[in-house]
Amino acid sequence: MAFVVKRRLKRGGYGYLVRHHGPDGKVHSRQFPRRVDAERFANSAEVAKNDGTWFDPARGKLTLAEWVARWKPTQVHLRPSTRARDSSYLETHIVPTFGTQQLAKIEHAEIRAWIAALSASGLAPATVAKAHQILAKLLRAALDDRRIAANPADRVPLPRIEREETRFLTAAEVHALADAIDQRYRALVLLGAYGGLRLGEMFGLRWRNVDLLRRRVNVAEVCVEVNGQIHFGPPKTKASIRTVPIPSVVADELATLTAPNPEPNALVLSGARGAPLRAGLFRQRVWYPAVRAAELTPLRLHDLRHTAVALWIAAGANPKEIAARAGHSSVVTVLDRYGHLYPESADRLTAALDAMAAEAVAVNQPESRAT
Repeated sequence: MAFVVKRRLKRGGYGYLVRHHGPDGKVHSRQFPRRVDAERFANSAEVAKNDGTWFDPARGKLTLAEWVARWKPTQVHLRPSTRARDSSYLETHIVPTFGTQQLAKIEHAEIRAWIAALSASGLAPATVAKAHQILAKLLRAALDDRRIAANPADRVPLPRIEREETRFLTAAEVHALADAIDQRYRALVLLGAYGGLRLGEMFGLRWRNVDLLRRRVNVAEVCVEVNGQIHFGPPKTKASIRTVPIPSVVADELATLTAPNPEPNALVLSGARGAPLRAGLFRQRVWYPAVRAAELTPLRLHDLRHTAVALWIAAGANPKEIAARAGHSSVVTVLDRYGHLYPESADRLTAALDAMAAEAVAVNQPESRAT
């Protein structure tokens, strides 16, 4: 139980010392100049112990930089690329601002001002939002470790993220690009534009996961480069592990890359002597020259995936089929991002509503005349 003790101070006057036993079994104390403040704290400490929100203020004296050093090694569940991204945000945007501050002294208003400053510096809204997300995650871990009483990053207004216009190629443009690119990577263009695989999924594709006879590709592994190191691993989500049907034009092009019985573990798309492709070098040496030659500038590698979805929709695929092929966990993602590509569906719905209304009018007309 907490109790308040009046005590004479060395510099003169009196202070009020609160002593209480924490859930950790230790005696904790805190001094206040006024009795009313001391009693308020004593009562709040008892309430916090009872409802499970108690924390030791001394644990919040750790600086944010010190907490980052303890927290980062625990992020073993993250993919290497995600860990590298988070580290970059911490070093560039978070630690320079909050690194020397004690965890318990970081305030909500400071974080709001930080968000405003990042936005004013010209950073994209998505970058600002990601920086906030990482800071909030870092402080949430401190809250879970009972180093702070609440997360000051909660309920911070963020800049609105405007969705960029998605680039889609026509089938004719896809084949123009395939003709312009180094012929070793013609299959990459067709696989991306008709199969919808992500870049890491194509770079990590092995022959054991390609069935040319049944025209199927199993997405089971990705290849990414992080800080100059190549990493192979499973796809990001469970939905990303999937089997993707491919049209004959893709299967036939893949068949040109290998002998009838390829080494199962060999990469389908690779660099010299079968080495894994590196995204940065591939863009500079292969992709951008081909895009310029095909007169399709600007065009990102990821736009091949958007193109695939657009072509599937044009071919009559419904949102559920698209989500399965693309590796999305929900059709909501498909409808949110590509719903505007379903004009025929909207027209069918409008026509059906007109028919319903016409039928209702016809049914009610006799009654109208009778009255």
